Amino acid sequence: MPLPSPHPGLVISYSYLWQDQHRRGEEEGRKDRPCAIVLVRQIIDDAVIVSVVPVTHSPPADPADAMAMPPGLKRHLGLDDQPSWIVISELNDYVWPGPDLRPIPGKTDRYDYGVLPPSFSGNCRKRSSRASPPKSSPLSHEPSEALKTARSMVASATGSGAR
Repeated sequence: MPLPSPHPGLVISYSYLWQDQHRRGEEEGRKDRPCAIVLVRQIIDDAVIVSVVPVTHSPPADPADAMAMPPGLKRHLGLDDQPSWIVISELNDYVWPGPDLRPIPGKTDRYDYGVLPPSFSGNCRKRSSRASPPKSSPLSHEPSEALKTARSMVASATGSGAR
């Protein structure tokens, strides 16, 4: 099954690890959910770091922490008709495609739901960039750790030593 090319605005199925779960020592997300890509960075060779924000049915405690998804947008993406929010107060960083990228429910040949409209995606990216430094992924704590992980993955894939 071909992987989509990661780009801001692409909504993927991903096993999201919430900040509170990470603080309790959990390393895996409990549920696969739609997540929007807000940032893509190529740091070395073919290693790409992707930042995603989660979609949830749970209303935010603080309205500033999330963006409501309009019903028409949810229909466009093939999501259910229940109210949903994109949480912009936290995010996960990971090396693309990574083990947490999942096929969308009911489809074994797709990882993405589609693309957010540019204005909505841009607003999501802008507002998520104001979030505190990402804490929900081990890659997020130190850029040097992300670089080490990416180098190790490239070295393993190519059979060469770390560069």
